[in-house]
Amino acid sequence: MPALRTMGRSGAALAALAVLTVPAVAFAAVSGTGPAPAPSSAVSPSPAAQAAREGSPSSAVDRVAAFYGAYVDALTGKPDTTLAKALRSHFLTPEFRARLEKWERDQGVDGVFRAQNTPRAWRVEYDNSGAGHTWTLVRLTWGDDSKPTYTYLAVQSDLSTRLISDIKEENTKQ
Repeated sequence: MPALRTMGRSGAALAALAVLTVPAVAFAAVSGTGPAPAPSSAVSPSPAAQAAREGSPSSAVDRVAAFYGAYVDALTGKPDTTLAKALRSHFLTPEFRARLEKWERDQGVDGVFRAQNTPRAWRVEYDNSGAGHTWTLVRLTWGDDSKPTYTYLAVQSDLSTRLISDIKEENTKQ
């Protein structure tokens, strides 16, 4: 019988210790009286790196985001022009691909970016819908983190196919 009582007391003591330790550690972390924080290199990734990303192939806006993400990746570093061409075939209407190729020959730049170079980042947001189309505003980021510059594109997608059917430069974000 004394052995059972001792085990019961030990279990109760451990439970009480756990109940008291968790709030004490949390209080120390909030009040700054606890141990020094780990160096930033040992801390988990930044909130932006942890943010959830999701999309749907049934969303024209998500398809524009998927296209620009993959297209930027394909042309960053050592460009994979075969992949870039395949992405165009998959995400752009045949009619728009033909117009885009002509525009590129006339302008001498990449028509998807409306620029010679590849941007370092991109952002996509819904802009408007009507007459069987949806428009997405694409912001391309150029330069370094200390002094970024932006260009904006209005990307039109056909709602019936969710394929990109036009890209135009926007002077500023409205």
